[in-house]
Amino acid sequence: MDAEYRFRVTVRLRPRDARVDPDRFDTTMSIPAVAPPEPGWLLFRDRLWRGKVGDPPTFRRFVRDRLGLGPGVDVVSAEFAELRTDEAYLTALRSAIADDLGRFNTDSVDAVLNNYLGSSIHVR
Repeated sequence: MDAEYRFRVTVRLRPRDARVDPDRFDTTMSIPAVAPPEPGWLLFRDRLWRGKVGDPPTFRRFVRDRLGLGPGVDVVSAEFAELRTDEAYLTALRSAIADDLGRFNTDSVDAVLNNYLGSSIHVR
């Protein structure tokens, strides 16, 4: 199984003793998707809603930690781009959701995927 969450991230550099131009840049951050039911598989539920980051300030801190950014570097924005997955991971994800629909407060796997990921699932 192979899957990853992809995010568009804008970073700003604020060096103390230098000037930089440009002081911002855009990049793509990929986070491996944990296979259900392993701890961490619910990243989509905990961080996303309708294909967007659910709590932008908290998520920017999450990105900062994941990227190991130090002082003088700010995460200006972080937007969900897609869940890039293979069929095996998507099947396992759908099965894990179906096994515990009550956790998601809905009545179908498709509704869960749409509620959290929107239409941003890319199967390769």
